This record gives sequence, structure tokens and C-alpha cells, in this order.
Amino acid sequence: MILQIWTLLEKGGILMIPLFLCSVAALSIIIEKIVSLRKAKILLPEIISIIENMSSEKDIPIALSVCDKQKGILSNLIRQVLLHKGSDYIQMREELSDRGRQEIRTLEKGLDILETIATITPILGLLGTVLGMIKVFNVISAKGIGDPALLSGGISEALITTAVGLSIGIPTLIFFNYFTRKTENIILDIEKISNDLMRKILSYRQSDSANQ
Repeated sequence: MILQIWTLLEKGGILMIPLFLCSVAALSIIIEKIVSLRKAKILLPEIISIIENMSSEKDIPIALSVCDKQKGILSNLIRQVLLHKGSDYIQMREELSDRGRQEIRTLEKGLDILETIATITPILGLLGTVLGMIKVFNVISAKGIGDPALLSGGISEALITTAVGLSIGIPTLIFFNYFTRKTENIILDIEKISNDLMRKILSYRQSDSANQ
């Protein structure tokens, strides 16, 4: 297997090196994202459960305790809301938005690299095709077309780099779109949970004011 890969690298020419590095980088990011973007890992059931079961401001210390124990993006944002429970709705929204932008960068980490790889690998393959055809024409101008063996090196380089570039770029683009969509859905879920909590806190405050 290793020998076959090495032979392919040799036949594809110098551009097979950046293509190989791109494939390794893309694969590592894809594996990391498959693990890190699991919903159960981000939308922690313990945090969601404590928010859903909150019935008064007396439950806020318990919720804070759970957030301290369950580290993650959702718990950090919920903790931010709970710590600013005395603020008005607009101020809470602003605090949550500022913290949310920082936390969301964690979810989006690596996606820009994945997008870049999906874009450049077909172009690198095309460049390999051009370089391979230049070699073919150089051989023809120097030796003529009498010996097909002399032409095969350039033709192989042209075809292999194009095929490899597309083989890396197409699945990388598919995974990039999938992870982007999944990240957007997770962000929407986090926003909904956070907004529900803010409305609960405001309703507790209004209820306390009405009872006084």
C-alpha cells in the first residue's frame, strides 16, 4: 500500500507533495469535526434539563453549580445569562451576544482551512495538468512522437494530478458544507435555549414585582 502511494507520488510529479499535505490536513480536520460537533457533546443534556426544570429564582444557584461542573460552550453561555440575571433584557442580550461570538469561534475552528483546501486542490490538480502537458510538448519538440514511452511520463503527470486534486477537493467540499450547516444548526439551538432562559428570568422578576 505504501509502495503504491509512493509510486503515485512519483508519477504525479512535484505537485503531488502539496496535494498529499492537503489531503492529510483535510482528513485530520474532518475527523476532529466529526468528534467535536456531536450535539450531545455541545448541547449537554444536564444543562438543558436544569433550565427546563427551573421554576423560580431560587433554582439559579443550582443551575450555576451545574454549569460550573459541566464545562462547554452551552454551559459558558448559560452561566453568563445567570450571572447577569439582574440586568434588563437588552443588556443581557448584549452580554450574551459578546460572549457568544467568542464561544462560536470554537465551533467554526478549522472550517476556513477546510474551505481553502476544497478550493485549491482542484486548482493544484489543474496546474499539474498544465505542467504535465508542457513536458509532453517539450519531449515532442526534442524527440518527436516516435517513442510513446517518452510521452507517457508527462501524460501520466497531467492525468494523475487532476484526478488526485478532484478526489481531495470534492469530498472536502462536501464535508465543509455539512459541518457549516451543522454548526449553524447548533448555534440556532444554543440561541433558543439562551433566549428561553432569559425569558424565564424576566418572568420570575415580573412575578416577584407583582407579588410585592
